[in-house]
Amino acid sequence: MPRMLDVSEDVRAEIGDAEADRLLVGDSAPGSYDCTSCRTPGDSDQERTSTVLFVGDETAVLAFAHATCIPSQVVQVAEDQLQGAVRSITGSEPQNPEGLMPEQAVLGITSGLVLIEDDLRPALVVEPTGPIARPGTDGSGGDQFLQLLLEQGFLPTPHLNRLPGVLPGWSVLLAMGRLHAVLQPGAGGGSPVAWWQAHQPLQVTEGWRTAANKAQSVLVFAAPAGSIGQQPREDLLRDALDKAAVNGLLVAATMPLAGT
Repeated sequence: MPRMLDVSEDVRAEIGDAEADRLLVGDSAPGSYDCTSCRTPGDSDQERTSTVLFVGDETAVLAFAHATCIPSQVVQVAEDQLQGAVRSITGSEPQNPEGLMPEQAVLGITSGLVLIEDDLRPALVVEPTGPIARPGTDGSGGDQFLQLLLEQGFLPTPHLNRLPGVLPGWSVLLAMGRLHAVLQPGAGGGSPVAWWQAHQPLQVTEGWRTAANKAQSVLVFAAPAGSIGQQPREDLLRDALDKAAVNGLLVAATMPLAGT
């Protein structure tokens, strides 16, 4: 049975048609894997799986991820970081700080409905694949993901009892029922630019889209790598969010909906 693999055109261009076809028929892809985004197990025989190609100056490493975590894509990685990337992908050192360098981390996004103030609200949960360094630094200062978002106006979220405040200038772009991007203000007050952009537009459920159109806004939660993970059900996603909030690892903002 062909595996449920997604191989993007960018990945196919890098690995060649022959290898891409072997992947798609299951000749060279493992059935089970550890998702390179959320690090939880996946099965390409049972669920949609993205091929993610980490490319260095001379070598490349092919990894796999839940399609609900991140789309199939090519991620540029410095050559001297690839050995760490291999350790991260294989799971031999799942918390290895020498894995993908912070600036090479991929932002994974999960959509779901979250009950807040007696209403089901459309939410996006953002979690990077690894630590995020402050731009211009070597990452020795530790994971700066939450601090950088706080500086952008996201708010600490110790619990999920109230709606987070609106973040001026940010928005969530939905078009024809698919998630395209999270937009942030442009430099110097210019046009909005993508803070996160889907390699291929991501499908959301009809319930999520209906709730977003009703509220004309989306709740965006963010947590450091390894805090949330890929949760198969919305009740488990809520439990993971609550745990991250209690542990001081969650920030959030309400963003207007752009599109339909």
